[in-house]
Amino acid sequence: MIIREHYLKKLRPFYDSDLIKVLIGIRRSGKSVLMNQIMDELKNKGVDLSKIIYINFEDLEYSFIENEMDLHNFVKEKINSDEKYYLFFDEIQNVDKFEKAINSFRATLNCSIFITGSNGKLLSGELATYLSGRYVSFKVLPFSFSEMCEVRGITKDSVRETDFLDYLNYGGMPQRFLMKSEEETKVYLRDLYNSIVLKDIMQRGNIKDVDILNRIIEYMVLNTSQTFSATSISNYFKSVNRSISTDTIYQYLDHITSSLILNKAVRYDIRGKRILTRSDKYYLTDLGFAKINNTGYKTEIGALIENVIFNELIFRGYEVYVGKTRTGEVDFIAMNGDERHYYQIAYLLSDEDVVKREFGAYDGVKDNFPKYVLSMDRFDFSREGIKHLNIIDFLLIK
Repeated sequence: MIIREHYLKKLRPFYDSDLIKVLIGIRRSGKSVLMNQIMDELKNKGVDLSKIIYINFEDLEYSFIENEMDLHNFVKEKINSDEKYYLFFDEIQNVDKFEKAINSFRATLNCSIFITGSNGKLLSGELATYLSGRYVSFKVLPFSFSEMCEVRGITKDSVRETDFLDYLNYGGMPQRFLMKSEEETKVYLRDLYNSIVLKDIMQRGNIKDVDILNRIIEYMVLNTSQTFSATSISNYFKSVNRSISTDTIYQYLDHITSSLILNKAVRYDIRGKRILTRSDKYYLTDLGFAKINNTGYKTEIGALIENVIFNELIFRGYEVYVGKTRTGEVDFIAMNGDERHYYQIAYLLSDEDVVKREFGAYDGVKDNFPKYVLSMDRFDFSREGIKHLNIIDFLLIK
């Protein structure tokens, strides 16, 4: 398994900080491994093993810790000096009212706290209230394409388009690279998907109608990168002789996105510089879920590539929006503070009409921020200040 330096370099400045370090990511995206890599670095710095307390709340050994008082009492029993302790709590959302215990540790102990969770609402509600301004959060994704190449020993000079197609098909879930065959990979991804549906969506959302849930997920998977419409889903249900209100659709979708299986990109009015509240797009956190949920309908390769670029921009630390212009849209606006980049995504710039369409998307964008068109073409189509990059080259940029 690779050292996830991309995340570690962001976390290191906070190792001894009293700010709570919150790692959020979909189930099996590598949060536990990342925690272990942090603990290894602390031990290599000379931190005594007795000063590191690690609890994985999916381990039956700790099933007796059910609420904040159980957690509080267990940890306090482990601390027997005023020296600094490092507390690691994995999948903390399994403990009822855990935020009260975390806040108590922060306020009363000489400690540095790290927590992980696989629920998108971990930083909402009570936790945000108790820890407002007292935490830093990090979004942990499955392996990026560059990380996949690293784990497989693929260099920039040896990478092939078939490697990228493999990533499009089966995604970057870390454990899938331990599988020895395509069939094993499919079984692993199917089991992981079922675990997310059962534990992170149905149980937490108290959902009773499994058929509706699975059909909504299936619809969202098949329509990744497309503009979302609750009416379209409602019509889809009518085609299979089911009736479901748009309110119910939105409720289910809220539970689905909380499981982090999907991420939402809202629209941003480039001219008016404001976020719009309609016509969102949704992207899969890992494209392996598209492969195992495909019921015969072939998702356009352009949509899959767009999904990969969305995840890559999130991986690089950007807030990502769909850009709305007066006459159309730009696929992505990537923002980080005052920094802003624009991206148009295409599979191939196959003829001059496609070139004009992709580069012409920027006709209504008059600012001087960097503008890119990404495609699988090797020929450089850059023009009029708009940079063209090959998608694989872009994904391997350090």
